[in-house]
Amino acid sequence: MIIGHFATRRDAERAVEHLVQEHGLERTDIFVVAEGAANSAGTRVAGADLESGHYGAEDLTNDKEPELAGAIEVSVECDDEQTEIVTDALRAAGAEQVRLQ
Repeated sequence: MIIGHFATRRDAERAVEHLVQEHGLERTDIFVVAEGAANSAGTRVAGADLESGHYGAEDLTNDKEPELAGAIEVSVECDDEQTEIVTDALRAAGAEQVRLQ
């Protein structure tokens, strides 16, 4: 099991996309959860937490702040020969920390 910690939900989602689409891992072998017990969107605002996502729309107001209570954790079950590929992909997507478990 390889675990990457991401500051933003956007980076965590990008990591999953790269692992599945570019490296052929099964989506069922990848798990995404908030680090710790709190529901969290990461530790930094990004992507949908920052903008509406619609072309020409104004940025979201601060009426609703995203829940920034901890990192997003992406866990990947893989074979030993895939360890380096997975580790590199997590880091390339913005993982602040990567560890083997």
